[in-house]
Amino acid sequence: MKQQWLFALILFSVTNVFAQPSPSVNSATGVSSGSGAKVTVPAEKARPISISRFAAPPVIDGKMEPGEWAEAATFKDFYQTSPGDNIAPSKPTIAYLGFDSRTLYLAFHCFDEPDKIRATVAARDSVFGEDNIRVYLDTFNDQRRAYLLGWNPLGIQADALYNSGGSGNNNGADFSVDIVMESKGSIVSDGWVVEVAIPFKSLRYEAGENKPWGIHIWRNIDRFNDEIDSWMPISRDKVGLLNQAGHITGLSGISTERTLEIIPTVKISEAGARAPALSAADLTRNPFAQDPGRFRNYGVKGEIGLTAKFSFTPNVTLDAAYNPDFADVEADQTVLQANQRFPIFFPERRPFFLEGKDIFETPQQILNTRTIADPDVALKLSGKTGRNAFGILFASDNAPGGGKPSSDNNALVGVVRLKHDVGPESAIGFMATMSRFAQTRSNPASGDSPFIRRDNYVAGIDGRFRFGAQRTVNFQLTGSTSTRCFFDPGFNPEASAAQAKTNRDACGGSYNFHRTGNGVNYNFGFSQSGRHFNWNYNAQGRNNDYRADVGFVRRRNTNYQGAYFNYNSEPNPKSKLISWRVGGGPSVNFDWQGRLQNWETQSEFNLRFQGNTYAGGGFNSGYERIFEGEFGPRNRPGHTDLGFARNAPERSTITKSFYTFAGANPSKKYSYNFVFGYDWSAFDFDFGNYPKYDRASPGFLAGTDFRQDPGPGNNLFAEAELELQPTDELSFSLSWNHNKLRRRDNGQVAFNSHIYSLRSTYQFTRFLFARARVDYDSLGSNVTGQYLFAWTPTPGTAFYVGYNEDSNYRGYNYLNDNINPFPEPGLKRN
Repeated sequence: MKQQWLFALILFSVTNVFAQPSPSVNSATGVSSGSGAKVTVPAEKARPISISRFAAPPVIDGKMEPGEWAEAATFKDFYQTSPGDNIAPSKPTIAYLGFDSRTLYLAFHCFDEPDKIRATVAARDSVFGEDNIRVYLDTFNDQRRAYLLGWNPLGIQADALYNSGGSGNNNGADFSVDIVMESKGSIVSDGWVVEVAIPFKSLRYEAGENKPWGIHIWRNIDRFNDEIDSWMPISRDKVGLLNQAGHITGLSGISTERTLEIIPTVKISEAGARAPALSAADLTRNPFAQDPGRFRNYGVKGEIGLTAKFSFTPNVTLDAAYNPDFADVEADQTVLQANQRFPIFFPERRPFFLEGKDIFETPQQILNTRTIADPDVALKLSGKTGRNAFGILFASDNAPGGGKPSSDNNALVGVVRLKHDVGPESAIGFMATMSRFAQTRSNPASGDSPFIRRDNYVAGIDGRFRFGAQRTVNFQLTGSTSTRCFFDPGFNPEASAAQAKTNRDACGGSYNFHRTGNGVNYNFGFSQSGRHFNWNYNAQGRNNDYRADVGFVRRRNTNYQGAYFNYNSEPNPKSKLISWRVGGGPSVNFDWQGRLQNWETQSEFNLRFQGNTYAGGGFNSGYERIFEGEFGPRNRPGHTDLGFARNAPERSTITKSFYTFAGANPSKKYSYNFVFGYDWSAFDFDFGNYPKYDRASPGFLAGTDFRQDPGPGNNLFAEAELELQPTDELSFSLSWNHNKLRRRDNGQVAFNSHIYSLRSTYQFTRFLFARARVDYDSLGSNVTGQYLFAWTPTPGTAFYVGYNEDSNYRGYNYLNDNINPFPEPGLKRN
């Protein structure tokens, strides 16, 4: 492995030669403008703004009556920070802030031409694709986390948690969190206005006399190339957003009463499924009969759950749940699952697990709450006091890892997270997870049902440190110890028949050992960001025995090192080509035995034009290598069913690929984007995509060698999406995803996949909507329809009526033959 670390050392040395020096920029005195000159921050913005207490609260009706906001603090004189660089904005904006003991009040007057404003009756959290105003509230003033709150001209809300580890306008923002607030907006003769009331009990914050909060106020004018106007100037010579915020103070005498929130959930459902129509006697009389099936409804089911939240203080909260809501109304995106060598990540959607989610997040994802599939009871305590943040999670899961619910498979899950702020923008943390469950595995051969332990413990430290204005270092180091079944591809069952029987009895397979294994997982990253030149280096890896049963691990027994460089032009908002960016870099993977797995170099470019239009492309080249022990037992003499075909213990290929992409949002009525590319020598792993596509390897098709035989192929891939907004209430989107892989050794198509998704929403009001979604996956011949009517007046209060249906279009009938299903014409309901 010495050559890999030498690669990293050379890379670090070379990039330091070309890296720009870090200019010293003090946000209290000035930031650089597009011409390189500094924009002086006015004295009234450099010091905290004291906001006033209202004697009589304003009426939140979106009208801003004369004198109603006279007591409020005023925020004006904005800067255009994108695409321009701290230049004059296209349109002026004025914001107002005030408070009383229970509520924070905000108002915004956004001057514009009324007939050119882009605003629709959008769904919650869907307003940042049109004109909007947004506020970042750093309620702990720690420059690490903030509430991101936004509103469109009609007062429709968006809310998220923003983490300073991200970059750009919305990167680093998690929109899965909803808070209770009131807002109203209206379009007026000289633009649009929005009024907002946010109860303090909806926020987590540090209370106390003259405690400052960080604040950014941004306005987004969509038609002007997605223009961003900021109350504070933003320096492109400095990494971070919250560290360039202004500040508000004067929030004294805020009510900090304890609050209790109880949310009961009641779900009533009925399901049906396709069942055989022919009896066993029918099939005996006519063994060639094809069962058409019939649809059978099951009984009505009721399910009751309860979620409760108790706030000890504004910054410490206890959450408890019994049979928590599964968020059935939100479906996972349909994705390509053919030829997938590693797991696919899906985001969390359940409200209980979203509370305080940012505290538990780490680079290695040692906690992925989607693995807690069917919790019957769960508790969570989270908060922040001073420089210390903490989170404690406990759950009892009836279906650990996403399996079928069963009293025999119940797991106990525990998580502890501690984090301490160091200095103005750095932090160090500790996290530990535990998963313990036992399962009963029946074994027909021996007639017994052994008790199988499956315990997993993970613990580690992580940190993020800022050096100067441009350099950031982050790291995480974790270890795991697991008692479970581990796969050993080199085991010889014939040489140890007794051990093979033990393995089959305990773990269901001769090559699976029930034992204790220890693992390690590491991650290190360095980044330097400047006005024009940016680069980063990342190293990460984990050994073969590393497990994180309540986390997400995509690949084991691998080490990765890579760097990425990019250069950004100076933007020119008036030019046809507003800005351009070029980038690229090398990367390498090798296993813990020192064997090279792959290397790659990539290069790309991105062009930004007028009319919210962009285009770009890239080219990648490299080398990939795979080994038979990664897919199953290794080959042994005398066997014709083990290892790779042709007795070759590895496969390798030179890789080349290119892609191009473009998109535009010229009007609020429509937008589009597409990606197209071609990959030479992408591997077909020879898994097969039965029944539509069988295994494509030469030996399998010839019937001479049924062992796995991965081989390089050519992969065509494309994606396209069109969004339409015929009226302010009605929206459509149609997307298409295509992948076609053809092997090079015999020209056989391994799979040809088309995924179509049609989504439509009619927003009767901001709280009442109807939604329809239809997905078609050509590989599985699946047609899935989801239809929903919803009333959601506030976060935590909702009523849904939904209907889902799964069908096959020109699919296969498995009712009387799971091995050789027969094709069916037309649309068949499942």
